[in-house]
Amino acid sequence: MFNWYHEADRKTRRVFWTCSAGWALDSADAVMYQYLIPLLITGLGITLVEAGQIASANFFAAAIGGWIGGWLCDRFGRARILQLTILWFSVFTFASGFAQNYEQMMALRILQGIGFGAEWAVGAVLLGEIIKPKHRGRALGTVHSGAAIGSGIAALIAGPLAAALPPEYGWRVAFWLGILPAGLIFFIRRGSDDSEIFKQARQRAKDTGQTISIASIFKPRIIRITALASLLAVGAQGAGYAVASYLTTFLGEERGLGTSIAGICVLINSAGGFFGFLVNAYISDRIGRRNVFRVFGAGFVITSSLYLFGPWGGNLYILIPLGFIYGFHQFGIYASFGPYFTELFPTELRGTGQAFAYNFGRAFSAIFVMVVPIVALTFPLSASMAMVAICGIGCALVATLFLPETAGRALHSLADLEHEAKSHG
Repeated sequence: MFNWYHEADRKTRRVFWTCSAGWALDSADAVMYQYLIPLLITGLGITLVEAGQIASANFFAAAIGGWIGGWLCDRFGRARILQLTILWFSVFTFASGFAQNYEQMMALRILQGIGFGAEWAVGAVLLGEIIKPKHRGRALGTVHSGAAIGSGIAALIAGPLAAALPPEYGWRVAFWLGILPAGLIFFIRRGSDDSEIFKQARQRAKDTGQTISIASIFKPRIIRITALASLLAVGAQGAGYAVASYLTTFLGEERGLGTSIAGICVLINSAGGFFGFLVNAYISDRIGRRNVFRVFGAGFVITSSLYLFGPWGGNLYILIPLGFIYGFHQFGIYASFGPYFTELFPTELRGTGQAFAYNFGRAFSAIFVMVVPIVALTFPLSASMAMVAICGIGCALVATLFLPETAGRALHSLADLEHEAKSHG
């Protein structure tokens, strides 16, 4: 599984570790807010619906920031924009710890989302372009395992650590620790870390006078891929967030667990997700990107339903192993986004397309998050989470029926698309 790492040169390894750490800490912040919702409701005097609105606004801001960040990395280079996005989301995560009310937290999370939205896509593009095609799924899938580590870090901070501190400071300290990722900018080299394929495409565009706008991904040759990739991202992320956003609340209200114990349960789920990422990374290059989404999507529906509806109350002897399996599927499905989206979009538009599609999913997954507490006014929270999540997986599976298979395919450019169009024409 790790043969690709032994074959990689020093630059590729450094980029791999930087992207992995960045994605882990990015993911930690993304789920930190979700795990802190019970404390924020008390600390800021907000309602569950208002907490969901803040999460939704953050996702929408991430979509806009990701789209802009992706275009900037196509225009100015992957490494330079990766530095900027890491610094941006770290600073505003830290600032979130100083919020005094609903309005301030809303504003800070919107600003944080702008930088946070671009980090994943820019890092995935950077690594995806320098790794060998036959190893792309393994390398980027392994990077994505950092999301499970990040979720575990968030669960520890938002659970046992926050609970050990005075209620008025626990959630603030959790956000203040979000400044730590800023140190990663010193491990990225602006000029030399960009891939040769990107430098060649950039020079080719300069020589031909070709201009790439932020709306180029909606041109006739690209819009079908943009739309379907966005639908895939909406479905997979919407399903995951519909459950994860309210998991600690569910464990408290319907399973009767305290905040600290609920945090440990979520940590176990994240541990399962870590292995889900690695398994996805291993099989993605073998069975194909589309089949991996289908396998993990089906597994997510089955295991999350058992986790939410099983008649075992707060029995940790059942919840912990079942949560591990559920986390395996929930997190594991994300591992194929990086290699798949890198292969779907041409080099000149890779950052723009990948960032837009993934963050479009993040933004519209906010609708899934927002709908859960509304449905919960009529149904139990567990049923609301499950119904919304199943709708999300359905969207993802539909997208896989119409997207092409790309595993092992060499990365292509706009010139390649034009050549293919002429050949078929």
